[in-house]
Amino acid sequence: MQGSAIAQSARRDLRFMTADGFLYCIMVGCGEAYIGAFAVALGIGEILAGLIASVPLVVGGTLQLVTPWAVRMLGSLRRWVLLCAIVQALSFAPLAIGAWRGSMPAWLLYLVVSVYWTVNYAQGPAWNTWVTTLVPPRIRARYFAQRTRVTQVGTVIGLVGAGLALNSAKGEAGTVEAVAVFALLFGVAGTARLIACRCLAGQREPEPIPPDFRTVSPRQFLSRWRTGHDVRLIGYMLAVQVMVQISGPFFTPFMLVRLKLSYLEYMVLIATSYFARMVVLPSLGRLAHARGPRIVLLLGGIGLIPSAALWAVSGNFWYLMVIQFCTGAAWACYEIATFLLLFETIPAAERTSVLSLFNFGNTVAIVSGSCVGATLLHFLGDGTSSYHILFVVSSSMRLLTVPLLLLLRVPKFEAMPIPAQPLSVRPAMGSFDRPLIAGMEEDRAMGGPELLAAGAVSAEGVGG
Repeated sequence: MQGSAIAQSARRDLRFMTADGFLYCIMVGCGEAYIGAFAVALGIGEILAGLIASVPLVVGGTLQLVTPWAVRMLGSLRRWVLLCAIVQALSFAPLAIGAWRGSMPAWLLYLVVSVYWTVNYAQGPAWNTWVTTLVPPRIRARYFAQRTRVTQVGTVIGLVGAGLALNSAKGEAGTVEAVAVFALLFGVAGTARLIACRCLAGQREPEPIPPDFRTVSPRQFLSRWRTGHDVRLIGYMLAVQVMVQISGPFFTPFMLVRLKLSYLEYMVLIATSYFARMVVLPSLGRLAHARGPRIVLLLGGIGLIPSAALWAVSGNFWYLMVIQFCTGAAWACYEIATFLLLFETIPAAERTSVLSLFNFGNTVAIVSGSCVGATLLHFLGDGTSSYHILFVVSSSMRLLTVPLLLLLRVPKFEAMPIPAQPLSVRPAMGSFDRPLIAGMEEDRAMGGPELLAAGAVSAEGVGG
């Protein structure tokens, strides 16, 4: 009887965990993905609207470093995750009110989005550690592969539903009617996250703080530079991030203001890149398993170089769809390879701490690149040609990462599955995801190439 009760509780945990992932991705698809478009609709200026996709991230990436301390203070991983999720849900309230009123100060918009990203980053490492204690090792690989597919469906539903709702107001972005529709979208996003909180609260917590919960200081991590594959790989990833973010945050104002795309067209371009990732990931998983991650990393690292400059060639919508598909495929190559390599070289007991450090470094890279782009765009002045120059400069700067890529030493290992759920959806790449790193040692034995072929491998912290 006791075994039956435990099995029943475990099944309930898994149902709640799947529902939480689905609702979270509804929030991402119809809420977070359209914050940049909302900034454009408010008329706060193209540069400020672009920077909303980067500056709040560095605030969140910095403040989330308190996660290990906060977990110990609360004495519970679940309490910390639930607290962050509730704050995240409530952060949509001022956005919805501002949309309903048709105006919102830029400083308040930045403050609210900074709160959103702080709790979003802060809950990730703790949640990854918590679910390790909930999902039985023997079903972990299969369960997370299925959960990844469910979260992908949730993201698509959110993206498409929001795009259709916005387009129903008017074909062009920025009208009063369109701004008001954002109130509905943010209301749905906040409600979805609140319901997800109920799912989080319904899950057990067998171990409030696991015994191997270990913190790595920045000094300890950087001291591995000469011998650690993980530190060198992170150096390459951060260099790529800086170069990408020179142009990345400004695709939304370029599409909505300069190209004057409708919200429907904007949604289609975002969804095309996301769809490309879903299509190519199974093949990339098989390639990584058969040939190793290095060949996949070369495909991604080289493929990302021209992706921004190609936007300067033509504004034809069908052409841009092709570019978006190719860019999404390149990002999929880059992400699957970098995180297969990164998590292979990080000790399991340190992953929560190292992931927090990586979040911080990644957000610093994002805001650094975006500030370079904003400065360049400011001096170039208004006009479509200014964006074209910005895109070409971004692609040219990405060439500087090639030596780091070619000199990167890649250890030999059997590629392991890393299931994920979307963390954010971006116009120029489709999405970047939060890796579900729980129990990957067991997943290696249970999942193998079948899980990699299912496309349940992705990454966190790549934008633009």
